[in-house]
Amino acid sequence: TFVCLGCSLIEAITEERTFGALLRDLEEFPGYFITKAALKFQILTMVRPGEVRGATIQEIDRSKRTWTISEERMKMRRGHVVPLSDQAFEIVEILWPDIEGVELLFPSIMSNRRQLSNNTLNSALRRMGYQKHEVTAHGFRATASTILNTRGFDPEVIEAALAHQDKNEIRRAYNRATYFEQRVELMQEWADLVDGFRANR
Repeated sequence: TFVCLGCSLIEAITEERTFGALLRDLEEFPGYFITKAALKFQILTMVRPGEVRGATIQEIDRSKRTWTISEERMKMRRGHVVPLSDQAFEIVEILWPDIEGVELLFPSIMSNRRQLSNNTLNSALRRMGYQKHEVTAHGFRATASTILNTRGFDPEVIEAALAHQDKNEIRRAYNRATYFEQRVELMQEWADLVDGFRANR
């Protein structure tokens, strides 16, 4: 049994064609580049919006292609290592020349020392024409979970990728140790699916 506090309250797009339309709208959105990149990165990595907004370049290991979020920044207070798909890593590589010497991966347009605000990602969705009852940035986690489960991916690996907390302490320690390689594969398959949804009209 896994814990997802508030998941039932999250508004999310779970139909693939509708999600694909949103991805195309995001591609064409004339907003701030960093905001678009942050939204894409969040979709690809299946993490919470606050974890993306607070991401630092020190958390990125470019040689291992991983993003390590400290326990202090995680909702469940457990560190989380995110394998970066080709697509997610490409975002990092595109941003890197402009953010060297800056701590934040997705700095605010107002100051490269400040995070994007709490409302930035959701405000971009509203400007794209999506209402609060249709989708929120946090809802992209539910989007990924629903689509991947519907397509028959391993639910245990999906839950591990979402950093959901297993109530069983022994199984939690075991899962944390054994699911990394499966998550590497899952994150790449999810990113490839995202590309496919965006391309299919």
